[in-house]
Amino acid sequence: MLKIFSHFQRKDWLLVFCALVFIVIQVWLDLKLPDYMAEITKLVQTEGSEISDVLSQGGFMLLCAVGSMVASIITVYFAAKVAAKFSNRLRGKVFDKTLSFSMEELTGFSTASLITRSTNDIMQVQMLIILGLQVVLKAPILAVWAVLKIMGKSWQWTAATGVAVFVLLVLIAIIVLVALPKFKVIQTLTDNLNMVTRENLTGIRVVHAYNSTKFHQNKFEKANTELTETNLFTTRTMAILMPTISLIMSGISLAIYWIGAVLINNAPITSKLTIFSDMVVFSSYAMQVIMAFMMVSITFVLLPRAAVSAKRINEVLDTEVSIKDGSATEGISEAEIEFRNVSFKYPGATEYVLQDISFKASKGETLAIIGSTGSGKSTLVNLIPRFMEATEGEIIVDGLDVKDYKLESLRDKLGYVSQKAVMFSGSVSSNIAFGEADKKSAEENNIKRAVEIAQGKDFIENMDQQYESIISQGGTNLSGGQKQRLSIARAIYKLPEIYLFDDSFSALDYKTDRVLRSKLKQEIKDATSIIVAQRIGTIKDADRILVLDEGKIVGIGTHAELMHTCDVYQEIAYSQLSKEELEIG
Repeated sequence: MLKIFSHFQRKDWLLVFCALVFIVIQVWLDLKLPDYMAEITKLVQTEGSEISDVLSQGGFMLLCAVGSMVASIITVYFAAKVAAKFSNRLRGKVFDKTLSFSMEELTGFSTASLITRSTNDIMQVQMLIILGLQVVLKAPILAVWAVLKIMGKSWQWTAATGVAVFVLLVLIAIIVLVALPKFKVIQTLTDNLNMVTRENLTGIRVVHAYNSTKFHQNKFEKANTELTETNLFTTRTMAILMPTISLIMSGISLAIYWIGAVLINNAPITSKLTIFSDMVVFSSYAMQVIMAFMMVSITFVLLPRAAVSAKRINEVLDTEVSIKDGSATEGISEAEIEFRNVSFKYPGATEYVLQDISFKASKGETLAIIGSTGSGKSTLVNLIPRFMEATEGEIIVDGLDVKDYKLESLRDKLGYVSQKAVMFSGSVSSNIAFGEADKKSAEENNIKRAVEIAQGKDFIENMDQQYESIISQGGTNLSGGQKQRLSIARAIYKLPEIYLFDDSFSALDYKTDRVLRSKLKQEIKDATSIIVAQRIGTIKDADRILVLDEGKIVGIGTHAELMHTCDVYQEIAYSQLSKEELEIG
């Protein structure tokens, strides 16, 4: 739990110190009230006392109360400022850390869990800081100061207060021990509820298409009920605290006055007034002691859950990133890719996804990769931008191993189009000029050029606001082909040295596919292109074609060469096109 506060900055500690100063002022003012109360008690019972003296002491009590209120408001202000700034910074760190994760780290956290850790868990820590600065700092100061005030008044009253505090501490300990395991479960159940909700909303079309609304309602209801019941258990357990504390407070008041009555009854007449005055003061101080421990108990309501949340946040922040940054920013050649005996397997797996892959793609060359489903095509492409790290071998880009590059510099060289076309909420322009929408380099002419090459001009200019038309999250207001063309335009706009197309033409019709590839060849002739595809028609004009089968290269050459030398390629080709279409005589 304490580890999370290592992210505090100097200015945070300064604000905590300011809050502490005003807490001390508040406690001093609160503990001055019983002194004035004792003085008023003496004045009332002393013959010849003036009403002005009583009003004067009452005025001091009023000033103390108002001063305490002002100090409390200032303390809350500092506490809220510390908590808000700290949670803001912590969310940024968790988000930045998540963005640095490779696929290996992301498999250790579900998307739903990362969302919960970035929101709900940080909110729990924020609430603890807000109350903690008001309560955790104030409670021990108030308790110790009040105990010092009452010491020496009467051992009987002190013993009664000690018993009350002991009973309160035992109760808090029992409740925390019972509730703590459930708090750990609550965060896991929150992750599960987020996952079920996100899954259902993302796949809403499939849910409707298969009439499985009832099934998914039941699935959500189960997750929701588990979380609700666990929350109810912890809430009901914690609910025991408040009425019990009220009972203890009433009991200690009763005990003090009962003991006081006995002491006054047995005391000589000259001491009765002093004992009565001490009883009134002691009663006030005892209430302050109990109040201090009551404040601690409120913190214990939040502490177990916040401790679990802090641990979950630290798990993200302490996760070691497997893909490290290099130092190089530029290669020694231009637009070249070479694989040297590259093999890859997932962490913990026994079988290799790719084995002994070696090839070279030179500047201006188009290299296509084809193979059956699961042959490792996408994995091969994802190794180039280091989304995953090769298990064995070297991947050379522009004459340098990709491990030697700064990740930002390496990825600046690449125009990557993923297998699944990803759109972000915003305008058409902001999606194409992705990452540069706030820069002057996001020029309209460059955007239009990229769209025209990607064959998206017609459908974009038919939209109401054309290039400023709104794209919803995930591109749900676009067709699959439209999303793919915008993804390709995004890569073209970047003007990279190397293009990586991971099955990025699958949603296009043959005519659009052919025109787009023809236009690409003209416009990016100086760049190196690697195209992963399932369709022979998409790749047969490539300079070279690499054929994968079960993670191994089984053929490499032109379309004509492979039709004579590679059985796997022939099998794929004949399953898709006729001899005439394949241009075989």
